[in-house]
Amino acid sequence: MSFIRSYQQVISKIKQKIDPFSLQFRLTVGITAVSIFGISSIAIWTSWKMQQLLISSPKQNIQHITKRFPQDVELYSEMMSVETGLKKAIDNRTTPNLLIWVAYPNKVIAAKSITLVAPPWQGNDTSTQLLSLSGMTIEPEIYQINQRYLLICGIPLIVKGTKIGNLYVAQDITSEQTMFEAVIRSMGIAYIVAIVTSTVAIAIYIKRSLQPLRQMSQMTQVISVEDLGQAQLHLEQAPSEVKELANTFNMMLSRLSQAWEQQRQFVSNVSHELRTPLTIVYGYLQSTLRRSTNLTEAQQEALEIAASETDSTIHLLQDLLDLARADSGYMHFHLESFFINDLVAEVVGMAQQFSSREIVIETSSYPIEIRSDRNRLKQVLLNLIDNALKYSEPNEPVTIKLAQTHDNVTIQICDKGCGIPLQKQAHIFERFYRVDEARGRSTGGAGLGLSIVKTLIEGMDGSVTVRSKLGEGSVFTVILPAP
Repeated sequence: MSFIRSYQQVISKIKQKIDPFSLQFRLTVGITAVSIFGISSIAIWTSWKMQQLLISSPKQNIQHITKRFPQDVELYSEMMSVETGLKKAIDNRTTPNLLIWVAYPNKVIAAKSITLVAPPWQGNDTSTQLLSLSGMTIEPEIYQINQRYLLICGIPLIVKGTKIGNLYVAQDITSEQTMFEAVIRSMGIAYIVAIVTSTVAIAIYIKRSLQPLRQMSQMTQVISVEDLGQAQLHLEQAPSEVKELANTFNMMLSRLSQAWEQQRQFVSNVSHELRTPLTIVYGYLQSTLRRSTNLTEAQQEALEIAASETDSTIHLLQDLLDLARADSGYMHFHLESFFINDLVAEVVGMAQQFSSREIVIETSSYPIEIRSDRNRLKQVLLNLIDNALKYSEPNEPVTIKLAQTHDNVTIQICDKGCGIPLQKQAHIFERFYRVDEARGRSTGGAGLGLSIVKTLIEGMDGSVTVRSKLGEGSVFTVILPAP
């Protein structure tokens, strides 16, 4: 079982490293396939050519014998009978590795080499198989008989214009064929080694060739919005095409940086320019409401709605201005050491005045000292507590838990509200993101509160996370450094 598990782990790791859709994999497979085709073609042609060279001499010998044999029979037939002349011509041409026999049209053997009676290879079986061969072509062909290789051809034997039968000539080429097969085996091993070696070399070469692209990918992964102005890709050893791509990418980063800066400046300018007149409008509305003795009920309600919307717009502009300052690096933090217990109690008192809701403080120790910006942290806590009050039931309390470790201070704001879907939890700190789009601005806000919380907490060297479950509530955890 352990072996099977280890094998499965190895296969799993290989599958993770090999991406069939990657450019490296496709180039490796493509070039390897072309290499295999090319080497295979050369190997097949070389094998065929070698075999032709090996049998060229025996083939010429057989063709010479088949050409001269009818003339020899004619010469001997003038002095003796045709059967005796056949025997005499066969004995004259026969050698230890060369066999000759003549068969009548009815396949009866007219004459044959004496070695066919007791062949030097494997007994009478070989002789029987040789004598039973028929229908062979004029061109010599290789036959394997009892682990021996014979080059055989057969032609009609015509003497003095009369066809006597068929002439068969066989030459043993076992040694040549054995040598040829040994060479083919060696070539096969060399072929496999060459394919494996070339595949590894191709894979390594392609991997190194694509290294500049990987460097570009790694460099672009760490580029953030703040780095757009200074981010530049420098690839000294890259090919010309990759350098051109890097230069194009650098120009794109410059354009993105300019566009981002223009957008940030626009938001900052608009927020700053609109906040002042809206503040004046809000002041006039409040002043009018305070002297509302001569207003009708409908007029007073309209003015209250206008004042409320104006106040919400001012807060939205303030949030946008804070984010613009944070993006520009102009948001400064006054870090100091103080007791978080007192600040939390102050914020809870402020929240209870406006909501009349139960807010419980749980702490593991007192006092808990923290190093942070007091005013910014108060803004964070007010945002998180207000968020918890909006999204929880009126009869359910909101709990604030304080804890301290050796290096950090943890603040948790817990509610028992409707919760946040898991797929949306990763987006709630994004700007203008709202979990429930159906909520109005009076309850749901503009989607900037949690984004500002994250920006402020990270500006104070801390972190903020959320853990939520539908129907059970949410827990926002703020971690800040201890002094």
